[in-house]
Amino acid sequence: MYIADETWPDLGDYFADESVALVPLGSTEQHGPHLPLATDHLIAEAYAREAARRTGYLCTPTINIGVSPHHKQFHGTMWVDAPVFREYVESFTRNLTYHGIDRVIYVNAHGGNVEHLREVGRRLRDEKELYAIEWMWNESIPDMVDELFTQNGPHGGPKETAMIQYLAPELVKNDRLEDAREGGIPDVEAAETVKYGSRTFYDAADNTSNGVLGDQTDATAKKGEQMFEAATEQLVKLCQWLDSQEFHALMPTPHV
Repeated sequence: MYIADETWPDLGDYFADESVALVPLGSTEQHGPHLPLATDHLIAEAYAREAARRTGYLCTPTINIGVSPHHKQFHGTMWVDAPVFREYVESFTRNLTYHGIDRVIYVNAHGGNVEHLREVGRRLRDEKELYAIEWMWNESIPDMVDELFTQNGPHGGPKETAMIQYLAPELVKNDRLEDAREGGIPDVEAAETVKYGSRTFYDAADNTSNGVLGDQTDATAKKGEQMFEAATEQLVKLCQWLDSQEFHALMPTPHV
């Protein structure tokens, strides 16, 4: 169920009977010369909508702009500062509790959001407001990703390319896949920006001149479909697990 498609009277039964909501989050940032800036939020929304369709749980509108200042050197990238993002997501989530939601899955497709979503979840849990957890699609199927791609990126690499080839093929510049590979780097190690155990880079441009990593030519829509189906199954199982838990069991353990 997508909340924005419903009328308020029709949502009454859901809030009376259910307590789970899916919140998709991504970014609007560069993904190389071949992928749209919308890549992350398109992926997050697709997963959240599909899991909601299969389970009947509630899906909220997508948060399209995240913590992306590390891509700022590339045209069009948009971002909000980390404290602003955390406060916005926390406020957004708290309003769901007003309607009776007490458990939330942040369906996330942008690595830069992860630590901040975890922090928001901790705050809300510590206050016993609700239980919110972050879910990242590729982290739910790591073995499949490794099997499908020799050099999977991460950023703007073949796994994200394959996902957009499947979800929104009209937005992929397939004639630029070789340019993306040749103008980028295979992985962070190749950039030689990790020195004696320290990550000396702050921005994507410190590592790669075109903003991406991996071998984009290894991507296909078929591989995207395989990943989408496998990760959606994982998200559905997570929804069902979360719904089955007693709320008190999700709250912090008392002081020993």
